[in-house]
Amino acid sequence: MLKSVVKTMAAIGLVAGLTSAGFASGAHAEVNTVRIAKQYGVSYLPLTMMEEQHLLEKHAKAEGLGDLKVEWLRFSSGSGMNEALLSGNLDFAGGGVGPMLTIWGKTQNNYKVKGVAAINSMPLYLVTTNPNVKTIKDFTEKDKIGLPAVKVSIQAITLQMAAEKAFGVGQSHKLDALTVSMSHPDAMTAMLGGHSEVDAHFGSPPYQNLELKDPKAHLVLNSYDVLGGPHTFNSVWATTKFAESNPKVMKAFLGALDEAMANIKADPAKAAAIWVKAENSKISVADAEKIIRDPVNEWTTTPKKVLSYLDYMNRAGLITAKTKDWKDIYFPGIHSANGS
Repeated sequence: MLKSVVKTMAAIGLVAGLTSAGFASGAHAEVNTVRIAKQYGVSYLPLTMMEEQHLLEKHAKAEGLGDLKVEWLRFSSGSGMNEALLSGNLDFAGGGVGPMLTIWGKTQNNYKVKGVAAINSMPLYLVTTNPNVKTIKDFTEKDKIGLPAVKVSIQAITLQMAAEKAFGVGQSHKLDALTVSMSHPDAMTAMLGGHSEVDAHFGSPPYQNLELKDPKAHLVLNSYDVLGGPHTFNSVWATTKFAESNPKVMKAFLGALDEAMANIKADPAKAAAIWVKAENSKISVADAEKIIRDPVNEWTTTPKKVLSYLDYMNRAGLITAKTKDWKDIYFPGIHSANGS
């Protein structure tokens, strides 16, 4: 009888141990589906390369994650991606520095959103078809400026920084009333079509490049002039919970991004062809390659002048969270970079 009880207890203990081990394994299991969002334009080329060449799947398999499923989503602004990220419907958001810093600042005490890596440094051009507008001081209430998201997109933030320089301290929002939230394709069509109140567009490549080919359009502002040099345009960000729960996915993502960057630099013509086909773009492969090769456009994971944007957003009251170290804004995966 005693032996029977001992055997029964041992069996129960074994099952409990296996069950416990199973739960522990499940608790630490990483996701088998990753959802990534990007926006419009050639500035998202590294993410397009990842998607079209299945690089994340490749690196995930190398990390022992098996057949990782990757879902690619499209948004017209960073604000929409932030909502999806916080609601649990998105894992990686790809967009401008403005929306990334905004969500970083707002989630310090809960989700703790941080950047995963930069994906480029690029100048942004404010273009208009109004011949009377030579500088931002020439805009009037009759003008409308299309940009991805009023007040929070990187274009909107850059315009505020430019306004502060042009009109003085306290005047950074002077042109906000002229801005309209529009996707880059829609803003370009509206401005060049001439049948809309939108006669200016603060865009990104390739839209700004296509616009400047039109004889009606001319350049008003270059973001590199506002920031005093090359700056990060786009980054990828995620929640701390996701990053800590999925370390292999994070490592695989950075590995895939690095490979995408290397592929772009090794064969810009091939990268251009991949992007044009994937986006069904009206721009020619030759023109896309020219943009990709342009030395002002750098394909890099290193954050540049992100703190310059944060400093302005702190002064403007857009973000209360502060730091003097860019590493506080990004996850450790890229802390070896010479960022700013």
